[in-house]
Amino acid sequence: RRSADTEIDWKAYMQEVEGFANGTLDYTQLKGDTGPLVYPAGFVYIFLGLYHATGRGSDIRLAQYLFAGLYLLNLLLVFRIYCRTNKVPPYVFFFMCCASYRIHSIFVLRLFNDPVAMAILFLAINLFLEEHWSWGCLLFSLAVSVKMNILLFAPGLLFLLLQRFGLLGCIPKLCICALLQVVLGLPFLLVNPVGYLTRSFDLGRQFQFKWTVNWRFLPEEVFQNRVFHATLLLAHLAGLGLFALHRWHRSYAGQLGSCCGIIPPASCVCPLNASAWIVFILFSSNFLGVCCSRSLHYQFYVWYFHTLPYLLWCTPTTKLAHMPKVLLLGVIELCWNTYPSTVCSSLTLHICHGLILLQLWYGTAPTPVSHTPPPSRKPTAMSKKAQ
Repeated sequence: RRSADTEIDWKAYMQEVEGFANGTLDYTQLKGDTGPLVYPAGFVYIFLGLYHATGRGSDIRLAQYLFAGLYLLNLLLVFRIYCRTNKVPPYVFFFMCCASYRIHSIFVLRLFNDPVAMAILFLAINLFLEEHWSWGCLLFSLAVSVKMNILLFAPGLLFLLLQRFGLLGCIPKLCICALLQVVLGLPFLLVNPVGYLTRSFDLGRQFQFKWTVNWRFLPEEVFQNRVFHATLLLAHLAGLGLFALHRWHRSYAGQLGSCCGIIPPASCVCPLNASAWIVFILFSSNFLGVCCSRSLHYQFYVWYFHTLPYLLWCTPTTKLAHMPKVLLLGVIELCWNTYPSTVCSSLTLHICHGLILLQLWYGTAPTPVSHTPPPSRKPTAMSKKAQ
């Protein structure tokens, strides 16, 4: 299927990389019909390859076939992660594959760069689960170079690196991430370093109110207010701090210790294996960022769609509790399929996010340790008689 929307997004991407193909290395001069290029250098190289593979972007049908293959690869990587954790019931995979029109549109119809970044990210997580941390960090940095939303996973990854390698041990891994960014951006950094950094890593970029999915119920002046943005940032940092101190730290350390033969201090409500806790920390880190995002556009749904089943089912579930979780997935899908977004759809989306956060917080809380009195050392009458 092909639509005018496909041509708008694809054409803009091709125009942005065409300048680089013609020798332009000043990042501020790379632009398309929808505006200037605002993605890091990894995006340029990947879509430059697509530019040449599709006859300078003219063969949109071939591009859609390539993105269909990317969609299948992405599912394979996600399924492999879920199989390692063994927390999600098999029937949920049906909803992940077949029940989201919006995700199919983002991949195959609209040809956005978001699914490219997420596929690389899921490959990096697979490498983390296989204990290939250096290669995983390299792929993680590559995903960041395609789109910066991958940085929402960064707090969780930093926590895992500190847990796994310690402060000094994680420095080489962080250097791998930084070095790749320098190497990819070097042609542009040598020509106009300020232009490259301000364009590709612009954290203060304003979003258009007409495209927001999550803040439609706010007045536009509040949506664009810097104080509101600062409040969301503080809420994000507070959420990360609370989870790191009270959910990630205790739970992950205890479960990792049990897998290494060390007796954990206290059992948790949600007994996950080491792989499951790695995934939980990364997925919850990203989810906290999504909840506190200044704006979510329709293509941003792919940022966390494939993580939602895990976040819902990683906590204890009785047989009767499966249906509310499936219903929650359906309501979130309905919110993202409401175009344009409404006050009701954006409020409902926040309610769903809040319910998931509450479940993650209370479902992974450590159980209180029962303090049993030590046995009395006073010998009983029988023991005296035995003596």
